[in-house]
Amino acid sequence: MTRTIGGQAAVMKVLRRTGVVTALIAMTAGLAAPATQATTAPPHLTDGFGLTVVSQPAWADDRQRTFTFTVESAEVPAYGVLPGQVSGEHVVMVTLPEGYDGATRYPVHYTLHGAGDYPNATRTKDIVEKSTAGVPLITVSPNGSGRGWYSNWLNPGALGRQNWETFHLDQLIPFIDANLSTVPTRDGRAISGHSMGGFGAFHYAEHRPELFSYVGSFSGTLDLLNQVLRAAVVGSTQLEALGTPTVPVDAIFGMPIWPLDGVWNAQSPAQHVGPLRGMGVAMYSGNGGDLTVDPVQAVAENQDRQAAAVTADHLRAAGIPFDFLDYGDGSTWAPGCTGKHNQTACLQADMDHFVPLIMARLRHP
Repeated sequence: MTRTIGGQAAVMKVLRRTGVVTALIAMTAGLAAPATQATTAPPHLTDGFGLTVVSQPAWADDRQRTFTFTVESAEVPAYGVLPGQVSGEHVVMVTLPEGYDGATRYPVHYTLHGAGDYPNATRTKDIVEKSTAGVPLITVSPNGSGRGWYSNWLNPGALGRQNWETFHLDQLIPFIDANLSTVPTRDGRAISGHSMGGFGAFHYAEHRPELFSYVGSFSGTLDLLNQVLRAAVVGSTQLEALGTPTVPVDAIFGMPIWPLDGVWNAQSPAQHVGPLRGMGVAMYSGNGGDLTVDPVQAVAENQDRQAAAVTADHLRAAGIPFDFLDYGDGSTWAPGCTGKHNQTACLQADMDHFVPLIMARLRHP
């Protein structure tokens, strides 16, 4: 069903984050400093399913809920890198539930980052940890590169294979199930993503519905027939801020113009919702708010909102239940959310709403 709390959305603004945040210990005058938490080693990972572990898990901070590790895959042997990334090395971030003991089995939520972002961004870690506090859920954020588009590229060229879909669905998911204490079945998995990651979440769920029981899009780029969004995807191939080297405009989905745009049309999630039948579906978007304020992010969100509306029309026509959280200018959605693209306050509220939805369906302790 559609819940109108405002409405409209879109695709991309190049945001680079260094992912570096200094942890501060808050102390009140006159009180003793808290005792240091005992150190517990994160899980040890074993190679498999086409993945080679380059670096074992290391805790992100002394809360010991979130760790990162690095793998290599022949499916994506090199990629356009953001500052600090090593081409061919894929960082994956995992947030464990409190009390994870390696014996109890937990469901897994895969959440996919947007264009120009990092899988181990501090903001993503903070959003996930806040939304899953006290929740028996593992969250995995894989590397999708600045412009991977969660797809097997048509013309990868000099980079070599860019089989992001194969890497994530055929390698990473079974790797996670083999190395962590998960519920390794459809009723133990959900997937979501922001912007480019929203496209990826719906794209993966539609291609492999046997893997996921819930899918969510947070201001996702869901409609590749939308010419503004199509232009944004093409633009992402040319922006060094999304990774170097840049790639040809036809690298991902082929040429974006008729009659050469068959792959674009075939891979557009909005028009191919049939495989989502029986799955939980949720979409979140604002309308951009005041378009004269931060107009790039405002227009981006406005277009992504239109893509969500088109997707909703197709879901409705197919008789597939869904939630569309259309929060307009954000004023009733979350403090600090003004309905624009890539706002932390909006994304935190999206995730806070989505986690209870999936936990009502996923099998968990």
